[in-house]
Amino acid sequence: MFGQDREKHRQFFARAWDKHQQAQILEPLETMVVEVISIHPEYHCYLIAPHLDQDFFPQQGQTNPFLHLGLHLALREQLSIDQPKGIRHLYQSSVLKGDNSHDLEHRMMDCLAEILWTSQRDGVPPNEQAYIDCLTQGLRQ
Repeated sequence: MFGQDREKHRQFFARAWDKHQQAQILEPLETMVVEVISIHPEYHCYLIAPHLDQDFFPQQGQTNPFLHLGLHLALREQLSIDQPKGIRHLYQSSVLKGDNSHDLEHRMMDCLAEILWTSQRDGVPPNEQAYIDCLTQGLRQ
């Protein structure tokens, strides 16, 4: 969405949520953002100052709400274009088995986060096959 610009990324989330709260017309991407924010009421408080500048430390048990919301959006984009190939089938098969779609997204996001972290750590592109393998294994559980 905005690459590595944390401030713009967070401001976009906050503006979209604010427009939604004021019943203003949303752009398509803003609508997607609002859908994800809506299913996470525990993050609503982070969409206002001073929280927009807050740092989050996973090693202290903190979840970065902006990263979490961004992973939801990234996963939904992947599902919409079936990239990597087969991800949509894995998702739809799990939904048909009765999996809750939000919980399912979270399980899939764990794989996405792991693959992105490994890619960044190693300085290589994300390994799509490792991602699909992680998803396949994780969705069996």
